[in-house]
Amino acid sequence: MDLLNADFPFNQNALKGKHALVCGASKGIGRATAIIMAKCGANVTVASRNIASLNDLTAELTSLGQGSHSAIQLDLENQDDIRSEIEKLLANKGPVHILVNNAGGPPGGPLIQNTLEEFDAPFRRHLHASHTLVQMLAPGMESESYGRILQIISTSVKEPIPNIGLSNTLRGAMASWAKSLSRELHPCITINNILPGFTDTERLGSLSASIQSRTGKSAEDVKEGWMSQVPIGRLIDPLETACALTYLALPAAGGIRGVSLAVDGGRLRSI
Repeated sequence: MDLLNADFPFNQNALKGKHALVCGASKGIGRATAIIMAKCGANVTVASRNIASLNDLTAELTSLGQGSHSAIQLDLENQDDIRSEIEKLLANKGPVHILVNNAGGPPGGPLIQNTLEEFDAPFRRHLHASHTLVQMLAPGMESESYGRILQIISTSVKEPIPNIGLSNTLRGAMASWAKSLSRELHPCITINNILPGFTDTERLGSLSASIQSRTGKSAEDVKEGWMSQVPIGRLIDPLETACALTYLALPAAGGIRGVSLAVDGGRLRSI
């Protein structure tokens, strides 16, 4: 599969002139999304706490498309930091047309063992940060008559996943938040969720390590157990998930609003 070259699925001017802010872009699906959107001609601003990785990524994006790219160091758990950095971004780069809400998930483990304090940081990083970003960016989207708000969450919003109870709770809240906003936002702004399945990222590796520690299973046994649930029989490439996100960011996807789309190789059993 060569999504960036011979088999690249989109017109390379499909997002020309659009400004995309991709959170959690230093690795995984966030990084892949920045790459695909840059390949489609967008001006991409990448954000995370790891500014060194972002600077390397920005240099790579410049070689992919004709957009103007930038990086901001952003702590999604810090509301003051979000407001300050986004105000500067809007002043320097103008309105954001595409917002990709994405952040690292909380550690695994049974929900019954989580303390109330352990809910705080994940909810600040995901739900609270996303809400502030939408409040700050939606007026510019409306003034530009174009807005796309996208969440990278999890298939657990449809079928809770064992032993990641806090993540299941958080992802469900994010999906409900987005669905509620889909009834309130201006008609020119769509909001949708992507639900990744077993994807070849560091996050999946950390979940595998947690399962190995808890059960004594080998890495091979954990992966085999996962793949037995996936009809396509392999992990998802982050670029595949990024392509789904990019499609929802296109003008052609303006009729898709308030949906949660799984990119999971058919693992979900629900309709």
